[in-house]
Amino acid sequence: MTVHTPLGFRGKRILAPMVRVGTLPMRLLALDYGADIVYCEELIDIKMLQCKRVINEVLETVDFVAPNERIVFRTCERERHRVVFQMGSADAERALAVAKLVESDVAGIDINMGCPKEYSTKGGMGAALLSDPDKIESILTTLVKGICKPVTCKIRILPSVEDTVNLVKRIEKTGIAAIAVHGRKKEERPQHPVHCDVIKAISEAVSIPVIANGGSHDFIKEYTDIETFQKATAASSVMIARAAMWNPSIFRKEGLLPLKEVMQDYIKYAVRYDNHYTNTKYCLCQMLREQLETTQGKKLHAAQSTQEICEVFEMADFYEETTAVFEEKKTSLETETQDEDDQMEDPDVIKMAVRFDKREYPPQITPKMYLLEWCRKEKHPQPVYETVQRPLDRLFCSVVTVAEQKYSSSLWDKSKKLAEQAAAIACLRTLGVPEGKLCEGENHLINKRKREDRERLNNRDHGEDLAEPSRKKANFIEETSDINVPKMPR
Repeated sequence: MTVHTPLGFRGKRILAPMVRVGTLPMRLLALDYGADIVYCEELIDIKMLQCKRVINEVLETVDFVAPNERIVFRTCERERHRVVFQMGSADAERALAVAKLVESDVAGIDINMGCPKEYSTKGGMGAALLSDPDKIESILTTLVKGICKPVTCKIRILPSVEDTVNLVKRIEKTGIAAIAVHGRKKEERPQHPVHCDVIKAISEAVSIPVIANGGSHDFIKEYTDIETFQKATAASSVMIARAAMWNPSIFRKEGLLPLKEVMQDYIKYAVRYDNHYTNTKYCLCQMLREQLETTQGKKLHAAQSTQEICEVFEMADFYEETTAVFEEKKTSLETETQDEDDQMEDPDVIKMAVRFDKREYPPQITPKMYLLEWCRKEKHPQPVYETVQRPLDRLFCSVVTVAEQKYSSSLWDKSKKLAEQAAAIACLRTLGVPEGKLCEGENHLINKRKREDRERLNNRDHGEDLAEPSRKKANFIEETSDINVPKMPR
């Protein structure tokens, strides 16, 4: 597939992918200080495929949100043409699905083939791929053909120079845009010397850009050392990990900034983009290093919120001002959204301010089940649920159609399932039909289940086939909608 992107990989200074470090604040800070390209931390394909892409209008970001509402990947316009999304994958089709999910929000896609840690290798990802060149070829070829952004990969060196060069030549044939090489074997650690000779041999053997990585311990202490490492490896570009983690101003041509200033710059981004305080704290601790035992270091270690972190670094006023701006913006957006909701109000929908609280119902009994049972009894078509999600706060609202009449709750819920239950409640209460609450007394669905259970036991005692009772039981198990949840127009 033709690649349309301004991203190039020659003569670049690059922030390496680092777990827990390469989140949005660090990437933006590296760009501010002079990095040309920034890689995000490795994100696992299976986790990403569970995410929804959400526009965060308050932060002006694009968020990929897990089912538990955790932000798995957050990015913004500032880095869109400079950030490479690194994923962990051992499956070509999954890798392509993730790449297509994020393609419009990033500048490139990278496959991690060098991480030796168990969380990466146990699923056949990371350094485990180095022993499976066929799978490497399958993943990279599928990505190169399937997306419009450049594809790269990051490897470690093999036990011999010859094997490493042969593998890289095979990788080059897949059509990738560049390859990053960490100059250590998978069993070696940062204290082991980086093998510049192997990276140099790779650089001389292939025509695609080679990005040298692994020089923080032996070479890179300040900006001018980056060029020294590049010359020693004959690489096209240099990727920096730990030296940037310790002080991201390593990318400044003018030289390193004082650590206090760097940390305050980092905190500004962490607050501005609502970074989780545990991640902010972790990154700051990596910068403090030997200063963790100082008074400031101990206060940072004890901090239990972003606000407390700001107080440690004398930035309480900045925190208050920034959060006040966010609250004002959120209120303004909520007002606009409410106005849109009012304009979109459907007069044909009967609304009721209700929510579903499962504590008010017997186990495994829900309003949706009662509504389905009532429709069957009255010979109506089964209920049809239409659910939308509001972009601003990611809340859901559902409308259920029963006998050509629409019903909904006027309250928005945090999940599609809860919104559908609330719509069912609105319908049942309007119709004056029991909804299965504990306070309603005898529950006919529970009694029905008990009868079916007794029948199954009797059938089992007589050795009868249990398949038919199982099908009968399915008749009153709650049916769920297969309709995808669309986003409301903004």
